[in-house]
Amino acid sequence: MPRQLRLKRTLSLFDAVSIGLGAIIGAGIFVALGIAAGLAGPGLILSVVIAGIVASFTALSFAELGSAITKEGGAYEYVFEVVSPSLAFLTGWMWLFGQIVTGAAVSLGLAAYLALFVSLPLKLIAVSACLLFMLLNLIGVKQSSLVNDALVVLKIAALCIFVVVGIFHIQGPNFSPMFPNGLTGVISGAALIFFAYLGFGRIATVSEEVKNAEKTIPLSILLALGISTLLYLLVSSIAMGIVGYGKLSASGSPLADAMSATGNDLATWAVSLGGILATASVLLTTILGVSRVSFSMARNRQIPGFINALHPRFGTPYISILVTGLLMALLAFAWDLKQVFSLASFSVIITHVLVNYSALRLGKEKRRFRVPFSPVPQLLGIISCVALAFSLLPETWMMASVVLVVGVIFYFFEKLRR
Repeated sequence: MPRQLRLKRTLSLFDAVSIGLGAIIGAGIFVALGIAAGLAGPGLILSVVIAGIVASFTALSFAELGSAITKEGGAYEYVFEVVSPSLAFLTGWMWLFGQIVTGAAVSLGLAAYLALFVSLPLKLIAVSACLLFMLLNLIGVKQSSLVNDALVVLKIAALCIFVVVGIFHIQGPNFSPMFPNGLTGVISGAALIFFAYLGFGRIATVSEEVKNAEKTIPLSILLALGISTLLYLLVSSIAMGIVGYGKLSASGSPLADAMSATGNDLATWAVSLGGILATASVLLTTILGVSRVSFSMARNRQIPGFINALHPRFGTPYISILVTGLLMALLAFAWDLKQVFSLASFSVIITHVLVNYSALRLGKEKRRFRVPFSPVPQLLGIISCVALAFSLLPETWMMASVVLVVGVIFYFFEKLRR
């Protein structure tokens, strides 16, 4: 297919912010919040603030690059344009692998929630969810964006219900001692919560489909991060005040259990429904993002060119959407994802290191969005992401090395084939 294929700009600022919130507000707040509470205790509130500040460094780099490079592909395209094609391929390769694994895992999480309402096997529900959202993405980005908009509004409404009902059941003693595991626990909690913020990069993957992208992309990234930070602060504070960190850390569904402690069954049901909507929107936007990055890589002739194709009726990159959805469905059906899920975190960290580096390398003449105190935020973004990478288990580094080696072999094979 011709390399100059471009997608239509149909997404508004609201759509772009919703894509970011759809990717950010998911298992991080509905599940991981309890794990982080066990590490940080009531200091979880400080963990949320620290994680938000660290995430903002990379968000500023995404905003700067997103205003200068308005092509599909996000982090991959930034590295391709600013650093080098070979490093861009490895960026895209790792990101695709991590996100496909994430999508399959999220579909299983969604299935676990839905299994409470329907009597079907978990894997059947997970596969069906992957295929359903694949078809929705296939029909059109505007259609899938409208569904995502609705999911985001509803899950934020569920969190607002949690805040409004829960604020009247806060008990002061639950905040004491404030730092039961010291500063180390707060930092460990921040490292875990950090991953709950990282969906803002999903906005950049659809830059080519956003109206007035030079202004909309940076604004939507910062709005998505700001809104999610505010929600995380409110929800974590109130959950802690209702039941304390001991009960939160022992729960697999901390928000639903905290709401249950209030005795309000209707609010508990609404918060549980919010968990379903949250995982659904994450799965929807994951398929959207992966398909756009693979489309961009094919357009740059770094993966097989047949993926760079637009549907004659819907105008969507249908081959990349089909490949993405089918791979996720296959993994959800056939693979034990627990052993490789940490690779998703690793791939995100490495991608963000390269995004911050690309922002440093971006020429002054291309900078349309000016980052305050540059290059300090970019350097802090690199340092914080590298520190997080070294906090991962050695097994993760070994698995990542295998994935990288396979990627290098594939890259050179593709170059020789052409």
